[in-house]
Amino acid sequence: MIQEPQINPQLGPVIAKQIQNIIKQPIDGVHMIFNEQDVFDIQADIEGPVDTPFQGGIFRCKLILPPQFPQVAPKGLFNTKIFHPNVSEKGEICVNTLKKDWNPLQWSLKNIFEVIKCLLIVPFPESSLNEEAGKLFMENYDEYFKRAKLLTSIYAIKQDGNVLKGNNQNINDDVDKKNKLTQTQQKKENDQKKWLKRI
Repeated sequence: MIQEPQINPQLGPVIAKQIQNIIKQPIDGVHMIFNEQDVFDIQADIEGPVDTPFQGGIFRCKLILPPQFPQVAPKGLFNTKIFHPNVSEKGEICVNTLKKDWNPLQWSLKNIFEVIKCLLIVPFPESSLNEEAGKLFMENYDEYFKRAKLLTSIYAIKQDGNVLKGNNQNINDDVDKKNKLTQTQQKKENDQKKWLKRI
């Protein structure tokens, strides 16, 4: 079995330091998620910018580093479903910073996430990954705005205490914790009832 090439482990401290710097000096509207178990798991929640169809939404974004990084640019991916000309239906992000403008000697996670956030404000329909979104943006902006806003409301906005992300999955740790606590309490009550019956 052929072993797949791995990312250079010496990059770990560099990545960790950059993530920690962003946490200390946050990018406006970008919230880094630091995974202590795996520094190469680079994720952030991006707030939908004001005066865009994404306003009010929270979009989970992930960077995937190839084994050849930083000689080869990382791939950007939205885990939260979004209707945008430069984001494919699978969530792949098309932006020049991660394509032809990538500079392996001058890169930073801060710059990458700033560019992705700016993409939500100013799309580039000329290089669309989502042809339908790109065409609507160019030919019928009002319809594009409505469609993008609808998907934002379905997948990226808190509803009844749950945040809808990805493929319409409810993700909320607090709700899970409450459910577990309730189940534990019910188990205790049932055990007490059984014990009383024995008496």
